[in-house]
Amino acid sequence: MSDENKPVVSNFIRTIIDNHNATKRFGGKVHLRFPPEPNGFLHIGHAKSICLNFGLARDYNGKCNLRFDDTNPVKEEDAYVKAIKEDIRWLGFEWDKECYASDYFDTLYEYAVRLVKKGLAYVDDLSSEEIRAYRGTLKEPGKNSPWRDRSVEENLDLLERMKTGEFPDGTKVLRARIDMSSPNMNMRDPVMYRILHARHHRTGDKWCIYPMYDWAHGQSDSIEGVTHSICTLEFEDHRPLYEWFLEKLEIHKPQQIEFARLNLTYTLMSKRKLLKLVNEGIVDGWDDPRMPTIAGMRRRGVTPAALRNFSESVGVAKSNSVVDVAQFDFAIREDLNKTALRAMAVMEPIRLVIEDYPEGKTEWLEGVNNPEDDSAGKRKIPFERELYIERGDFMIDPPKKYFRLAPGREVRLKHAYYVTCTRYETDSEGRVTTVFARHDPATRGGWSDDGRKVKGTLHWVAVNHAVSAEVRLYDHLFNTPNPGEARDDDAFYAILNKESLKILPDVKVEPVIAACAPGTRFQFLRQGYFCADIKEHSTERPVFNRTATLRDSWAKTKKKS
Repeated sequence: MSDENKPVVSNFIRTIIDNHNATKRFGGKVHLRFPPEPNGFLHIGHAKSICLNFGLARDYNGKCNLRFDDTNPVKEEDAYVKAIKEDIRWLGFEWDKECYASDYFDTLYEYAVRLVKKGLAYVDDLSSEEIRAYRGTLKEPGKNSPWRDRSVEENLDLLERMKTGEFPDGTKVLRARIDMSSPNMNMRDPVMYRILHARHHRTGDKWCIYPMYDWAHGQSDSIEGVTHSICTLEFEDHRPLYEWFLEKLEIHKPQQIEFARLNLTYTLMSKRKLLKLVNEGIVDGWDDPRMPTIAGMRRRGVTPAALRNFSESVGVAKSNSVVDVAQFDFAIREDLNKTALRAMAVMEPIRLVIEDYPEGKTEWLEGVNNPEDDSAGKRKIPFERELYIERGDFMIDPPKKYFRLAPGREVRLKHAYYVTCTRYETDSEGRVTTVFARHDPATRGGWSDDGRKVKGTLHWVAVNHAVSAEVRLYDHLFNTPNPGEARDDDAFYAILNKESLKILPDVKVEPVIAACAPGTRFQFLRQGYFCADIKEHSTERPVFNRTATLRDSWAKTKKKS
């Protein structure tokens, strides 16, 4: 079922929009925006917001802008802009208009002048440390700045001189003149502009004062005609300020609505800390498959549909909670089970020699590419006398309930024959190197007509047709469910999972696997879901990333609940 044909699941945001449409508050229009700051790559938390905003625009026949909140030139880059656009399109969405907060710098300045003229904004000479001290606490009111009662003329003059670059960084700010005794700390004369002599990635050196987020956010929404400004829950206390600015400017007033951001176990959502991982080489860039970034998940092999389905499954809530990462893994498996091609790969190979199979003979057996999708067709699989099987699929002296290969024991080779172990060889250290067996020609295709039951089924790869591939087994970056709680570097490094990446340099795979294009997704039988690396995979050097294991703990949890 496509996203467009899925039944709509209601939530409190849809209820608000439905009420607004019923009362014609915005003339029945629905206009949203997704406003990332281009200071890093988007992560899975942003994916939820993307799906929510663009999904609402789609369902209400509305619009959704992509607006880059580029108000901090020190941290922002064009490379991040490009990556963000790629991520949104990969998720399956397209914006109605591409906007930038920097598009409105002139208008925002004019708005600031308007508030100064109304006596609602002033230039302050207090340092950032003094401003914090004057602001008070949650239990104590703040104090007025000694510069709060400057005349309108003086404030206009100083603001213009700030704009023309006369003053050094940090020496002056423009603040809204609201209420230093307000119980809401955001209303205690918030800073609107700071001096920052830095080159902007779009406006160059035109500006040396830059708007703060709270000043740029609501006004940008208003300029674009946004009707519903959907934010995460931490902006709930900012809503009175959002509305105050719009009311005092007497301009179009969108409705800000807050929802709970996505928190996922074993997953870090802080851009600052993710940048730390990148800069210190703990991961291989923003698109490392262990990263929670959309780029990292794309490289790992997660599908856009899995991300969209997961975002829908967690729902839209008014209070914060933490989602078990197993629920995300379930969404990945559920989608890949329907779409991934099946094939065989032997991770830790030993040889299996079928003694009664003719030397030099190759049979081309048939395998279904995906039992969930008939249109995926079938593939030819070479079978011969010598095969690779997993080292773990043979034991000399197996315990009870071990249903794989052992001396005298019969197993099924997937798509091929029943075989019975006759003997084995070991090296000087006692490690098994080769297993010998005989096959039953009547069981071609892996089935018997005589009713005998074989409990074990093994995957395998023909030795003379096998291709060596590098396989990367990825796991969680952190060994604690709540990595965001690490408060200092020592605690941060202590929770890093040193086993988050295991590289297998010589995995034996079917030739069809090695010949695939980068980004092709497979289920390696009995192993898990894997994706041909989109950056490094080639037919000359196949490289596969593990997307997900086959174990489905979330499905078991759902059955119990």
